[in-house]
Amino acid sequence: MNDSLDWRKQQRKLLLAAREALPELMHQQWSQTISDFLVQCTRGFERKIIGIYWPFRGEYDVRSIAHHFILQEATLALPKVVGKHQPLHFCAWSPDSPMKDGAYGIPIPEHAQIVRLDAVIIPMVGFDQRGYRLGYGSGYYDRTLATYDPQPIKIGVAYEMQRLDDLHPQPHDIAMHYVVTEQGIFKITDGQLTLTTSIEG
Repeated sequence: MNDSLDWRKQQRKLLLAAREALPELMHQQWSQTISDFLVQCTRGFERKIIGIYWPFRGEYDVRSIAHHFILQEATLALPKVVGKHQPLHFCAWSPDSPMKDGAYGIPIPEHAQIVRLDAVIIPMVGFDQRGYRLGYGSGYYDRTLATYDPQPIKIGVAYEMQRLDDLHPQPHDIAMHYVVTEQGIFKITDGQLTLTTSIEG
């Protein structure tokens, strides 16, 4: 167990450093491609409640396609840390929502309604060939997803440079349903990432 945790910690450090070192132009180009894929594959998300995130440490900025979801009459929500080892609360958000600083200095909606998600777009520090996600190590998303039955549609977002062969998942780790990178939309089928063209809402 300790060897696995140490390995993950090292991979996290390397992947974050590589992502933060990306040239701005490349970051913009890859991000635009991911945006195009997400718009293409989420056309059936009318009136859904969709969890997104405020970008942190070079992550893809999903807010760039907020208007796409709003046109579909979807409700967007941002995560709020309410306590250590506690599930996240997702708070309804729109581009004109009043904001305040939350945990780690990441903005959260002020006085927002807590909602239950139909789908969630999740940032990833790394991911593997089976759709398992490497996060920042706090376990917030896994604890949150464990409270859902049925599960929301889980869409992990990352750059291809963050792909690993095997994250050696722990029993509490929850795989994504889909992964979107600048190379395409991938569905987890029979425990493997396979290219697809849409996300089933």
